[in-house]
Amino acid sequence: MNIKEGINARISRLSVMMIETKKRIKSLPEGRINIKKRNQTVYYYKVVDHKERLLKRTEKKIAEDIIQKKYLKAVYKAAENESALLKEIQKRYPAVVAEDVFESLSEERKSMVNPIIPTDEQFIKRWLESLYTHKPISDDVPFFKTMNGERVRSKSEVIIADRLSLSGVPYKYECPLVLQIDDELITIHPDFTLLRMSDRKVLYFEHCGMMDDPEYSDDLVKRINQYSRAGIVLGDRLFLMFETSKTPLDVRILDNLISSKFK
Repeated sequence: MNIKEGINARISRLSVMMIETKKRIKSLPEGRINIKKRNQTVYYYKVVDHKERLLKRTEKKIAEDIIQKKYLKAVYKAAENESALLKEIQKRYPAVVAEDVFESLSEERKSMVNPIIPTDEQFIKRWLESLYTHKPISDDVPFFKTMNGERVRSKSEVIIADRLSLSGVPYKYECPLVLQIDDELITIHPDFTLLRMSDRKVLYFEHCGMMDDPEYSDDLVKRINQYSRAGIVLGDRLFLMFETSKTPLDVRILDNLISSKFK
């Protein structure tokens, strides 16, 4: 996680919030509201210069605006305080953080050091080097090969694999995954197992390429349900793309998924 970038992004968001809040505050009336309750009836009093006036029912909007203004002032103050604190942290934040120390070493020293936290390159290398047995592809399936030299099951999977590679997203093709569903363990083979490096989280990406086949669709529903029952939720760690004989893979959607969810 890049803390510096996170601080900068938060300061920017607070700045936008403060500008918008200040603008809205100016458009709302002065005063404050006292709320009193008698016999289950609520009464609203507008107070200006220590003078209190009971608002009519038709003047409820005045009470709402004044209460809204007080809320916005509190929001502005909280944002202002947080922004000031973050800017102070920004000034004091060290140029070199603990994770950077390894990268500052010479190549000779790096080769002799085992870092406390693996670098991205080391983490990816270890993840990819973890051996697994691919799901067999029978000889009657047409031969398709990715730029990494892997055999896959369709042209669409070649496109997916190659775009993942070109985007720098580490993946494993049809790597076995053991799911625990109640007291039962089952093994499935997600089309693509991905490593999202922004949080080093493992994701699963299914290419649903035969949606006009009723038997295929029925099996897919069962498979997605198995993911969910094992705690792998659609949109969190599980992602899908769909295709039929008349609606081919849309690379625009694929590229958007890669840039917004897989990095």
